[in-house]
Amino acid sequence: MASEETRTTDTRTAMSSPGHRDPGHRDPGRRDAAAASTAETTPGATSDAIPGADRTRAWATRLVVVGIVLSALNLRPAITSLGALLEEVRDGLGMSGSVAGLLTSVPPLCFAVFGVTAPRLARRFGPAAVVCAGMAAITAGLLIRPYAGSTAGFLAASALALMGIAVSNVLMPVIVKRWFPDRVGSMTGLYSMALAMGTSLAAAVTVPLTDALGGGWRPGLAVWAALAAAAVLPWLPLVRDRGTAPTHIQPRPQPGRAAEAAGDRSAPLRITRSRTAWALAVFFGLQATAAYVTMGWMAQIFRDAGVPAGTAGVLLAVTMVMGVPLAFVIPRVATRLPQQGPIVLVLGVCGLAGYAGLYVAPAAGAWAWAVLLGVSNCAFPLALTMVGMRARSGAGVAQLSAFAQSTGYLISIPGPLLVGVLYQQSGGWGLPIALMAGLMVPQILVGFLAGRNRTVEDEATAH
Repeated sequence: MASEETRTTDTRTAMSSPGHRDPGHRDPGRRDAAAASTAETTPGATSDAIPGADRTRAWATRLVVVGIVLSALNLRPAITSLGALLEEVRDGLGMSGSVAGLLTSVPPLCFAVFGVTAPRLARRFGPAAVVCAGMAAITAGLLIRPYAGSTAGFLAASALALMGIAVSNVLMPVIVKRWFPDRVGSMTGLYSMALAMGTSLAAAVTVPLTDALGGGWRPGLAVWAALAAAAVLPWLPLVRDRGTAPTHIQPRPQPGRAAEAAGDRSAPLRITRSRTAWALAVFFGLQATAAYVTMGWMAQIFRDAGVPAGTAGVLLAVTMVMGVPLAFVIPRVATRLPQQGPIVLVLGVCGLAGYAGLYVAPAAGAWAWAVLLGVSNCAFPLALTMVGMRARSGAGVAQLSAFAQSTGYLISIPGPLLVGVLYQQSGGWGLPIALMAGLMVPQILVGFLAGRNRTVEDEATAH
């Protein structure tokens, strides 16, 4: 009976809308009174229910924001904390330069292998549950790996933590697109800023923390599990939700969202048909190569140039902390531009200048090179922003995010390993730095292609 009354109310509301001709020519006042009477007797339509729904929606939205920020803080400390203590870990586990290079290649390998599973897991269990499990995996991996006792155990525990990072990497743009469809730029900026903050924090304080905890590298690495454990908590109330935005706390309808909602229910895209998707994947892979070489090796480059270990860690932190303000600004600027190519060019030129400085005078201009490479590394938040902009629907963003990140991280796997091999074989950093500078040129070119104003839905269905 209530459903019949609701349909009656909807019909009368539509008939009273501007431009609709009432065939019965009934009195509008009588129609309004009847509609109001029906609304009063319809369950869930009372005025008291609306504030309650608004409060629930606002509470859940705030919880998602906290979860996004805490999760982002944990997406890089597993890597940069290791970079700050790489020499001590190598000595403690008896690693060669090539094996250490393999260690710095494990993150993109795990991101590629596990990241591609994220959309399927999210459809089955819900994105919140998957991210919650990812944060738990990071916690366990960071606790186990320092005490694994061997290189193989260290790698296995690192892979567990990186698996949690991988699924969260892919699902963060999806969560932003669904929960904040009208604030993609600002929320991506907030997420990227928190990610950069966690990255730089781990790089800056791992060595002092290690000294404060007795000088052993094991507790200095394990301490970051506490931050990961805190990130589990905001997602716990949301783990039962199978959709990104549960039905009882859906955001208010936005103009023009009907077509996008229909796109969410459509069949999966043939994403490999999209040139933009491929360009974005290659751009993602090249910027990831630069980022993981920086996180894994830059502190060692400065140490080999005569910079003290503590200062080298701070220099790495400076490189990472540049992303804190810029990661918030760049996505907001990018969403206001029809094409993102100019931003790609600026970031690429900064990278070329930074590598040139490292090649010529690594110690003398260390602070300048750290800043320039930090600006260049902001290609990561730009890539995340373009993932959200190059697809119209939430489903399209999920597919594009999984494809671009998984393919991109596959592309980035050889980079850190090759840097380690070149360093060991040549006995210096000249060849590795020249390699990284050379890779910056194709990164600029594919970035221009990925930044064109088009969507993967159009390209994937154009054939």
